[in-house]
Amino acid sequence: MSSESLPPVERFEAQSEAGYGEGVQHIICHGGPMEKLAKYLLTLLICLVAGGQFVQVLTRYVFEIPVMGLEETLLFPTIWLFIFGAVNASREDTQVRANVLEIFLSSRRAHAVQMALAEVISIVIGLWLLYWAWDFTEYSWRVWKETPTIYLPTFYADASLFFGMCLMMIYTAMHLVKHIRIIIKPEAN
Repeated sequence: MSSESLPPVERFEAQSEAGYGEGVQHIICHGGPMEKLAKYLLTLLICLVAGGQFVQVLTRYVFEIPVMGLEETLLFPTIWLFIFGAVNASREDTQVRANVLEIFLSSRRAHAVQMALAEVISIVIGLWLLYWAWDFTEYSWRVWKETPTIYLPTFYADASLFFGMCLMMIYTAMHLVKHIRIIIKPEAN
């Protein structure tokens, strides 16, 4: 199927694959090391959370012997799963968006301008959230809270927010560069 027969948004996405540059595209796009890492890490985290919940339900409701501290240990893979899921959506550029304006834009350059503006707004808001995530991480390090039952330090769950926001900002900046390249030289991409 040629890109001309696709709807405008899908045509734009298909044509802008090369907008990253060859080296970056290999790292973050399909088949690159970041995709493999995300695939295995997210699969591992999903299995840990699902397995933990299965054990929790089995021991609590079938055997009527709840495992002490299981909920607390599941806190860590659950939070990291949510954060890495958001990072993966940012890497793939598949976040939920309400881009109504795309319906009225027909040219590739107009789509790139709209997407670049959206990325700039995302970076501004993301940097503000990153600042707050860093502040929260510093607080978590300073206070060093522990879970109530088995005394696991919650810092390792709390730090995921800052780590995830850093990665999301890097990916958002990479997508912004891609859109700027398309705006500057639409025929080269």
